[in-house]
Amino acid sequence: MTEQDLLQRLTDLRAMPSETEWVEFKAAQSSFSFKEMGEYFSALSNEANLHNKASAWLVFGVENKTHDIIGSHYRPDRPALDSLKHEIAQKTTSSLTFTEIHEIFVQGKRVVLFQIPPAPRGIPIAWEGHYYGRNGESLVALNLQKLELIRGQAVHEDWSAQVCESATLADLDPAAIAKARNEFAIKNPSQANDVASWDDLTFLNKAKILRQDRVTNAAIILLGRPESASLITPSVAQISWFLKDQAGNDLDYAHFGPPFLLNVDAVFAKIRNLTIRHLPAGTLFPLETTQYDPWVVREALHNCIAHQDYSLQGRITLVETPTRLLITNLGNFLPGSVEAVIQQDFPPEKYGNKFLADAMVNLKMIDTQGGGIKKMFLTQARRFFPLPDYDLTNQGKVVVSLRGEIIDERYTRLLIARTDLDLWSIILLDKIQKRIPIDKDQFKRLKELDAVEGRYPNVFISAKVAKAVGEEAKHMRNRGLGTRYDMDYILEMIKEHGPVSRKKIDDVLMTKLPDVLSTDQKKKRIHYYLFKLSKAGKIRNKGSRRSPQWIICA
Repeated sequence: MTEQDLLQRLTDLRAMPSETEWVEFKAAQSSFSFKEMGEYFSALSNEANLHNKASAWLVFGVENKTHDIIGSHYRPDRPALDSLKHEIAQKTTSSLTFTEIHEIFVQGKRVVLFQIPPAPRGIPIAWEGHYYGRNGESLVALNLQKLELIRGQAVHEDWSAQVCESATLADLDPAAIAKARNEFAIKNPSQANDVASWDDLTFLNKAKILRQDRVTNAAIILLGRPESASLITPSVAQISWFLKDQAGNDLDYAHFGPPFLLNVDAVFAKIRNLTIRHLPAGTLFPLETTQYDPWVVREALHNCIAHQDYSLQGRITLVETPTRLLITNLGNFLPGSVEAVIQQDFPPEKYGNKFLADAMVNLKMIDTQGGGIKKMFLTQARRFFPLPDYDLTNQGKVVVSLRGEIIDERYTRLLIARTDLDLWSIILLDKIQKRIPIDKDQFKRLKELDAVEGRYPNVFISAKVAKAVGEEAKHMRNRGLGTRYDMDYILEMIKEHGPVSRKKIDDVLMTKLPDVLSTDQKKKRIHYYLFKLSKAGKIRNKGSRRSPQWIICA
C-alpha cells in the first residue's frame, strides 16, 4: 500500500463507529502488553472472518473514544517492530501473523497500523491456546456460537472430486495411464492379475480417479495431457522450477503441467544433485552422498500436489540454490504444526483435496498412514544431513526447505556416534545446530541424554559426546575456565598493570570467555565480574563512569 492509500485507510477506519468489532484503536503512546496484543490479534482475526472482511486492523497512536490522532512511540525501531511478526506467529494457530505492519506520520505524529488477516475458513485462531472475540468494544472469549460458525465453514465440496465437464478420456495421457496401472498393481498385489484385463475406463474407476465414468479435476492433474490444463481454468496445475545462484540471481527455469504422475520425475531431473564428501572423526575414508535424497524430494513434491489449494489459482514452486531447495504450495498446513504430525504419527484428520489424496494413495504417490513427513525426517537423519524446515508463518502458504549441505560437522559426527538417539531428540539437536531456540524442558531432555551442556539458553555439545567426536578443544572453549578463575585473572591484571581501562580488560578477557557466548553476553559477564569485585572492596574505579580506570583497593 502506498502512503496515500494508508492515509485514506486511516481516514476510513477513524470514521467507523467505536463498536466496530474488526477494528481497534489504542493510544499505545510508549508501550503495549505483548499478551494483550496477542489476544487482540486472535479476536480481530476471528471477527474479520465472521464479518467477511479482507483484513482486521489494530491501530496504535489513535485515541479509542474520540479517534483523535495522538501519536505512538511503540517500538520506534523498524527491526524491533518487524520482529513482532515472528513473535506473534509463535503463539497462534497455524502460526498466523500480521499481513503487514504499516507506519505513517500525520501532522508529525506517528501512527502504526497492524494489518491482521481473517481467520482461514474453518479454522478459528487462538492465542496461546485460547480463542478470543469481540463483544462490541470489549475483548472477550470467543463464544461457542461464533466458534462453531467458523468451524462450520470447513464443510465444503472437494474441488478435486468435481467433474471436469468438458473433459473426456481422450484428454488423459496414455503413458500416464500405463504408469498408473503399474503403480496400482504394486499397491494392490491381490488385483495385479486383473489390472491387465481391465480397459482404461474400468481401471480408472476402480483406482478412484474417475467418478462414475466421468473425468474429475484430480484425473486431469495426475494423468491429463499437457494441453488439458486449460480445462480446469481458472485453477492452475503447474510446477515451476527456478535455478538461482548464491546471490539470488535467476539462472534458469522450467514449467511442468499435467500429467503430474510423470512430471514429478521430470522436475527432479532438473535439480543439480551434486555429490558431497565429508570426513568423520576417527576415519580416513570420506562419506560420499548426494545433496538430496530422491525419495525425500519426491515426497515433498507429492505432498504439495495433494495439499495445494487449487482455488487460489497459483502454482507449486521449487527454487534451487547452490545449498538448498525451497518447495512451496498454496494453502494452509491443516495439522497445525510439523511437530504434531511427527509426534502423533497417525493420519491427519482431514485433507484439503481428499479425492485427490485418495487417488494418489492408490497410485503409490503418498501414504495415508501419516508417516510421510516422519519418514522424510528419518531419511535426512540417517544421511546425517540437516532435517527439513517447514515455514508456516505466511498465511495460506507452506514452504519446505531441504538443505543440501552440512551445516555443522559436529552434528553429523554426533549422529554417527549416538545411534541411540530418538527422532525427537535429533530434531532438537538439529534446532541447536541451526541456532533455533529450544525451551527449557527440551534442554532438560537433551541434558539427561548427556547430549548437551551449557547454561540455558547457551547450549553446546557435552563433554561426553565431544570426546566421542573429537571435539574436546571446542568443548573447553565453549565451557570457559570458570567464574573464580576469570575474577582472579582480572585482579592479577589490575595488580600488575593498574590503573587498567575497561577496554584493556575486554581485550584480554574476551578471548578467555566461552565461545558459545555472543560478544554482548561476554561484555555483560565482564561487567558483572567488575561489579562483584568492586562490591567486595577489592577494586575501585578512579576514573569516570564513561572512562573507568580500575585500581586495587589499598
